[in-house]
Amino acid sequence: MQVPLLDLKAQYQQLQAELQPVLTELFASQMFILGPHLVELEANVASYCQAGFGCAVSSGSDALLLVLMAEGIGPGDEVITTPYTFFATAGVIARVGAKPVFVDIEPDYYNIDASKIEAAVTPATKAIIPVHLYGQSADMDPIMDIARKHNLIVVEDAAQAIGAEYKGHRAGSIGDYGCLSFFPSKNLGAFGDAGMVLANDPEKAKRLAVFRNHGMEPKYHHDFIGGNFRMDALQAAVLNIKLKHLDGWTAARQRNAKDYANLLEKAKGFSLPQEAPFSTRHVRNQFVIRIQDGKRDKVWNALKEAKIGCDVYYPIPLHLQPCFSYLGYAKGDFPVSEQAALETLAIPIYPELTHIQKKYIADTLLAALEA
Repeated sequence: MQVPLLDLKAQYQQLQAELQPVLTELFASQMFILGPHLVELEANVASYCQAGFGCAVSSGSDALLLVLMAEGIGPGDEVITTPYTFFATAGVIARVGAKPVFVDIEPDYYNIDASKIEAAVTPATKAIIPVHLYGQSADMDPIMDIARKHNLIVVEDAAQAIGAEYKGHRAGSIGDYGCLSFFPSKNLGAFGDAGMVLANDPEKAKRLAVFRNHGMEPKYHHDFIGGNFRMDALQAAVLNIKLKHLDGWTAARQRNAKDYANLLEKAKGFSLPQEAPFSTRHVRNQFVIRIQDGKRDKVWNALKEAKIGCDVYYPIPLHLQPCFSYLGYAKGDFPVSEQAALETLAIPIYPELTHIQKKYIADTLLAALEA
């Protein structure tokens, strides 16, 4: 048996008949940049995420970059975030010339430890980027309190968390901005790169829309320098169709998580993902287990030999990446992130998993833990 980490072909087979007429109409129209599909998607995703406005962009990374540019964050400024996340979160901070300032994660949910943020605030701090990792929200109330106290912008990196909820509020709708990724492997994935910025302030939303199109308003007039961050109409058309299925896919991911809990209840030497008490909806973008006693790599290799898709998110925390050596961090500065990087392993959680596949994964994992 082979079980991939993600099977997008199975999803496409279910949607092919629904997608084809919409794509045929789009190709006939030859309207490939912006357009009505984009306007519809912005309204649909903003409503789904309980936000006032949506600005569709070229990728999740560009969503973060666009926000920092629109807020005028640059050289001399600092932005607080976590070292345990995908590279783009900190990469965009450096790209605008600002300084990434890292704060360690808490050990149970892998999100930024809100209790450690305020100590990292300086007069140069302009923003906080909490990451809602693996489909579960960070603890937003204390983060928002710190931001209000120090007049900071909060940019939620919700790339892995569309539909996740914090105390009943959707991820991406709580801070000043919420950034989504529609990379194909996400819970709501496009047919290529795509993303969105959410906002509740109409003035911020208007500024984002101008910035994503070279800062041009009206045509050929530029009061400021933006970028080419426009989403293709093709991606918007695909995402409008997929969005209708998202809640069903999320429910299937949640069922798979419960099945794993039952199948692995007798396992020793590892732990299942935990849900925070403030997390009222976990959307299970990844299912990340934790393997103690230095056995992670042995188990990882055993799963790969059994042709089970698995991966490590993330093997090198950002403060230890060579490109960030200029920040002056060293090994041991963020021990919780470093330990997570040594012990975590993601196993398949995609909606189309069968019970036979889940049992095969669980049995293989149990055997590897006992070996």
